[in-house]
Amino acid sequence: MTALINWLYHVTIIIGLPNYGLAIILLTILIKVVLFPLTQKQMVSMKRMAEIQPKIKAIQDKYKGKDPQKMQQKIMEMYKEHNVNPMAGCLPILVQMPILIALYRALYHFDFINHAHATFFWVSDLSKVYPLFPLSASTIPNLIFPLLAGASTYLQSKLTTSTTDQTQRMMLYTMPVFIGWICTTVPAGLALYWTMFNLLGFAQQYLVNKQIGQVKEGAPSK
Repeated sequence: MTALINWLYHVTIIIGLPNYGLAIILLTILIKVVLFPLTQKQMVSMKRMAEIQPKIKAIQDKYKGKDPQKMQQKIMEMYKEHNVNPMAGCLPILVQMPILIALYRALYHFDFINHAHATFFWVSDLSKVYPLFPLSASTIPNLIFPLLAGASTYLQSKLTTSTTDQTQRMMLYTMPVFIGWICTTVPAGLALYWTMFNLLGFAQQYLVNKQIGQVKEGAPSK
């Protein structure tokens, strides 16, 4: 990961914008492209899952406490009918974990080729951790990346969250707060990566939702 970031840093030198923040953005785009087949399947499945959530809830309400086996059977039939895989969202997350860990370890003690280019806008060093406390006027700018990470997590989740399900609705609001807090405990470069990955994911999910909507509109009514 360190070698890859430094290679991308050399790319930023070639294009005349030497900066490690830009190198991390290029890294994010590269990883997003590599993971595209997995994330595309995940996003299609999550959108379809959100659409059938009211039907799933109706089945759960009908059979809950009466016939759990029948409930599971009906839910699986619903998944099959709408071509939904409830486990589709797990694989991209599992693949992401080694990437996040590698990026964390690389940034934590990063040996910059040119430390002057380790800054990015208001962040003086992308390898440093900027904790939430103590909070003061001088440390407030350091919270921008964690806030952006939380906000981008919310935006992406909003596109696939069913508001009819109480658990999903609770996760929609609690997960961004959790991600924002996590980003105050890791190097700033990792928060930049997470924010960019979410923004790219939001754009991809928006296109997926739009594509599914067009397919539904063009489908013959039953």
